[in-house]
Amino acid sequence: MASIAKRPNGKWRARYRDVAGREHARHFGRRVDAQRWIDEESASIVTGQYVDPKSRKVTVDEWCDVWIQGYGSRRASSVRQANVHLARIRQEFGPLPLVAVQPSMVRNWLARLGSEGLSASYLFALHSRLSQVMRDAVLDRKVSANPCSRRTSPGAGKQRAYVATEAQLWALYELAAAKYQPALLLGAFVGLRVGEACGLRPADVDLAARTITPAVQYPALPLKTAMSGETVPIPDSLVSVLKPLCVGRAHLLVDEEGEQVGPWQIEREMRRIRGKVATLPEGFRFHDLRHFYASLLIASGADVKVVQHRLRHGSAKTTLDTYGHLWPDSDESTRTAVERVMNGKIISLADSVRTEGASE
Repeated sequence: MASIAKRPNGKWRARYRDVAGREHARHFGRRVDAQRWIDEESASIVTGQYVDPKSRKVTVDEWCDVWIQGYGSRRASSVRQANVHLARIRQEFGPLPLVAVQPSMVRNWLARLGSEGLSASYLFALHSRLSQVMRDAVLDRKVSANPCSRRTSPGAGKQRAYVATEAQLWALYELAAAKYQPALLLGAFVGLRVGEACGLRPADVDLAARTITPAVQYPALPLKTAMSGETVPIPDSLVSVLKPLCVGRAHLLVDEEGEQVGPWQIEREMRRIRGKVATLPEGFRFHDLRHFYASLLIASGADVKVVQHRLRHGSAKTTLDTYGHLWPDSDESTRTAVERVMNGKIISLADSVRTEGASE
């Protein structure tokens, strides 16, 4: 319900009630301005884009405070990463009302950060985080629309995973301290992430069935996703290496004092040895051993679903986006498949046409 009435002082008072039944009023010098305001507010209510006047004053800083509280139930590492992203977002948009953030401002912000040398993947992560924050603001009716979209996205970048050669892998293995050598095998031949390798317990290894089923990541936190708990088969050679590590200890990877090895210890060892291996990239990490594992599976003829499950990706899309370039060219296999069906048929058909022509 809305109305416009002239006040004794000559002003026009416009009033309406929102979807919650609360009354809102404003005064205007001209009736036409009062009517325009009423029309705009009524239209936003009808279309579902209405934002309460008080909510329109909420700043990005204030909303980020509210948003991170709701996000706090996630893993500690996820919350830390979110706070790093929010710090960048607050720095740029903090004092502004949420409703003042426009798509052009988002594009300009990302372009400026890109010119400062930030990577495409990090810019994509910042854009995704801002979009996540603004999307929740839309759901809470703090803004009517999300300023982030495909048009403002910088793209995720096209960086390809580096796949070490067998010679490079075994060189790393020989250079690593004995206590870290099993970790390299778990990364390169089981595809475990560094946190999963550090969290691996004897109970997670079925020596008889020759399988590993990750259950926790370091120190005893839930896995990254439900898919991360998929069982992975392992060969006899790896079983023989892991068998003595499954006796008399709480975790497979321990230091000299029998304490659980942490991810930072393994990454520190990777930094120590990677520079001693010829042609290995300077930034080679433990996680890159997963790429070696993926390349082995693909080279053996494994299809995308098998590779997805062995790497325990949440979706086949993730597998294809990361390793699609490793699958062999399918042109020749396409020719072979079509030739198998066509072989002999086209020749016999041509012969029959020539025969019919000759008889005429």
